[in-house]
Amino acid sequence: MSKIKFSNVDEKVVTANELPLSKAKEVLSKEVIAVLGYGVQGPAQAQNLRDNGFHVIVGQRENTPSWNKAVEDGWKPSDTLFPLEEACSKATFLCYLLSDAGQIHLWPTVKKHLTKNKTLCFSHGFGITFSEQSEIIPPHDVDVILVAPKGSGRSVRKLFMERKGINASYAVHQDSSGKAELKALAFGIGIGSGYLFETTFECEVYSDLVGERGALMGALTGMLEAQYETLRKHGHSPSEAFNETVEELTQSLIPLIAEKGMDWMYRNCSTTAQRGALDWKLRFKEALFPVFEELYESVSSGKEAAIVIESNGKADYKEKLNKELDEMASEEIWQVGNKVRELRPKKLES
Repeated sequence: MSKIKFSNVDEKVVTANELPLSKAKEVLSKEVIAVLGYGVQGPAQAQNLRDNGFHVIVGQRENTPSWNKAVEDGWKPSDTLFPLEEACSKATFLCYLLSDAGQIHLWPTVKKHLTKNKTLCFSHGFGITFSEQSEIIPPHDVDVILVAPKGSGRSVRKLFMERKGINASYAVHQDSSGKAELKALAFGIGIGSGYLFETTFECEVYSDLVGERGALMGALTGMLEAQYETLRKHGHSPSEAFNETVEELTQSLIPLIAEKGMDWMYRNCSTTAQRGALDWKLRFKEALFPVFEELYESVSSGKEAAIVIESNGKADYKEKLNKELDEMASEEIWQVGNKVRELRPKKLES
């Protein structure tokens, strides 16, 4: 483990060079790892562990699309694929990857099988941090850890297949064995993390919920739609409004930021773009600060957790969610996006 200075703060970071895969496999050599839930993160983490040579099984509700997907991915019923409770009983290391609402619903079953010396691993701090609402309180004689990849399950698998890996945060909530931190790090390496940085369950879920509602999804979507609709209101064509709002951002500018940072992106734009962006950045930052403060308070107070638990626990949740997403998909900006993507050149003629 090493301390790396981010800005003026020393943070604990562990790289794949410091904890090689061979050592990670040694740490978890006696564990039967059950990935519980084959939805968003489950497929990637389970397959990456399997490909890296760990003893892993999958737990999933039978006769569901996710069960069928697991079979398609090579998991064999009654061998490496089991109903959720059976997987819990067979495992020594339970990786709890159901949705937050799903975790709450299944918790009495999972808790029953959390016998002494087992390990409970999360990829999200929600259930533990908001335990008063979730009622997820593990027994005292098990390790409780978190390994949270900083990307969607699809990205976790894609980057693993490209042998790049993705960074992840890790945390220890309960260290019954005295080896909980080492287990967390070994698991992180097992799922393909390039490096892991230390956090807490609380910090992980606060930053995660703020990010999803803010810059990563909610605020981003709202900003893009607002700019697009402003351009359309003032007579710009749909394709022009989309290209100047979404297409250039995702295809040209975001890759530059990912490559060498925000200043690198600015340095590779015109002087007119640089001057205007630097001036207006401050206006947007000042306007958004109060919104983000309100958002953080809503997250840290547990208000957002209560909304999630109530909404996602309803029987018709998925039906209503799909309706909302269908409404989004039908909006002009995203319909135009479909057409623009169709027109992207696959390969330019030489």
